[in-house]
Amino acid sequence: MIRIPALRFGKPYTSLDKATLIHHATGEPVAEVSQVTGSQISRDVGTCARARKDLAAIPIKDILAIYKKAADYFLNGTLPCGDAELTFADYVRNLSATTGSPMVFCDRNARKVHYVLGNIEEVIGGLTRGLDVEALDRGYSLKNGRMQAFYPTTDVFGAVLPSNSPGVHSLWVPTLAFKIPLLLKPGREEPWTPYRVIQAFLKAGMPAHVMAFLPADHAGASDILRLCGRSMAFGDDRTMAPYKNDHRVEIHGTGYSKIILGEDEADNWEKHIDLFVEAIAANGGRACVNASAIWTPRHGDKIAKAIAERFAKMKPRAWDDPACEISGFAKPEVAEAINNLIDESLKTPGAADVTDAVRGTPRLVKEGRVAYLLPTVVRCETPEHPLANKEFLFPYASVIECPQADVLKRIGYTLAASVITNDAGFIAEAMACPTIERLNIGALPTNRLTWDQPHEGNLFTHLYKQRALQLADGHTARV
Repeated sequence: MIRIPALRFGKPYTSLDKATLIHHATGEPVAEVSQVTGSQISRDVGTCARARKDLAAIPIKDILAIYKKAADYFLNGTLPCGDAELTFADYVRNLSATTGSPMVFCDRNARKVHYVLGNIEEVIGGLTRGLDVEALDRGYSLKNGRMQAFYPTTDVFGAVLPSNSPGVHSLWVPTLAFKIPLLLKPGREEPWTPYRVIQAFLKAGMPAHVMAFLPADHAGASDILRLCGRSMAFGDDRTMAPYKNDHRVEIHGTGYSKIILGEDEADNWEKHIDLFVEAIAANGGRACVNASAIWTPRHGDKIAKAIAERFAKMKPRAWDDPACEISGFAKPEVAEAINNLIDESLKTPGAADVTDAVRGTPRLVKEGRVAYLLPTVVRCETPEHPLANKEFLFPYASVIECPQADVLKRIGYTLAASVITNDAGFIAEAMACPTIERLNIGALPTNRLTWDQPHEGNLFTHLYKQRALQLADGHTARV
C-alpha cells in the first residue's frame, strides 16, 4: 500500500488522520493519504504572500522551460508518489483502481494534462488573447502604442478538485505560469494526478514552497474556498449553490450541454448519429461538455431510437479492458440513487426510456463490487418534463422536439452547445444567445474543445485584473 503525505508548501506532512483508498473492483487497500485540518490550511495560506513574490521574481522564460521539462517527466518519468515510485503506466493503473474510471479513459485524459504542460505558451496565448508573455514579468504590455497593465487578485489560487476524469486538472495547470502559488485539495479517490503534476514540477525545478497538496474533508474544502483570494471548485448544482454569487470562486458544475438541430438540418439527422453518440458517451459521459440533450424541430422519435440502438451495443467491461466504453461506479449506492431517480421521473407522463425497449435489459448492472449504468436515451414530449434538462454521471441524453424559432429561448443555461445548421440567421441568433457559454457551429460534438479558448471561466482574468497605468519618461516598472 502506498502512503501519500500532504505537501504543505514545500514541507511533506504525515498526519495521524488518514484516508484509505481501496480498489473499486477488489476492495483491497491501494493507498493511505494524510489529511490536513482547517487550522493547518489557514496557517499555510498565510505564508503565500512571500511565495507569490518569490514566484514573481522568476523570469517567465525560465518558468516556461520548467513546464516543458515537467511535461516530459509527467508522461515519461518515474516520479515519487509518497513512499513509492511510479511510472506513467503505474500512475494510470492506480488512478483507475481507486476512481473506477477505465484505464483507457484515464490514460487518454491524463494525456490532456501532458498536452497543456508541454504547450503552455499556446494555452497562455489563448487565455490572455495573445498578450506578450513578458508582460507576466513586467505587469504591463505596450503594443502599437497601447498600454495594457494587470495586477494579481490573490496571493494563492486554491483548487478543490473532483475524483472523476483526470482531464479536468488541465484547467488549473497554467496557474504557476501566471506566477500565482497553487494550493490543491485533491478529490478523495483521485490524489494521483495532482500529486504527479507537483512531482513533475519539482523535478523540473519549480520551487517547492509555491505548491501545496492538502487532502482534507468537506470542511477543509470550504476553508480553502473561504480563505483563498481566488479559487475553483467542482460539483453539482446543490454543492456549488453557496458559491454561486461569490466572484472569488470559479465554479465548474453541471453543464447541461446540448446539440441543437436547425430547421435546415433536421431531415439530415441520420448523417449526424456518430456525432450524437460521441457527444453523449465520450469519456463515459461524465464531462460537463458531454451532451445531455438533443433539441430538434422534428424526427425526435427516430433520433432517439437510432441512438438507443447504438447505446444498446455498449456493455460493461473490466476496468483494464482497452475496449471499455462506460465507467463503473466505485460506490454502487451512487449508481443506485441515479437509477432510482430516473425511474421515478419516468412515472411523470410524457417521457419514455427508449433504450430500455431496444436493449431489453435493466439500466443498472451489478458485477461484484462494481455497479454500472448502461447508456440511456429518454424521449421527452415537452421541455418541461423532469428528465428533459437533466445531467447524470453516465451517458444520458433526452431528445426533445421544439421549433427553431423557440429553441434558444427555452434551452436554459448551456455550457456547450453544438448548433448544426447552415442558416445564417439562426447562426446569428445562436451567436447572440446569452445562455450559451461555449458555441460550436456546424457538425462538431459538444465535447470537441480547443485549448486556445477557455470555457466556464478564464483563469487569467480570474487571477488578474486590468488597470490603467501611466509611466513618466525614463520610468520602468515590474510586478
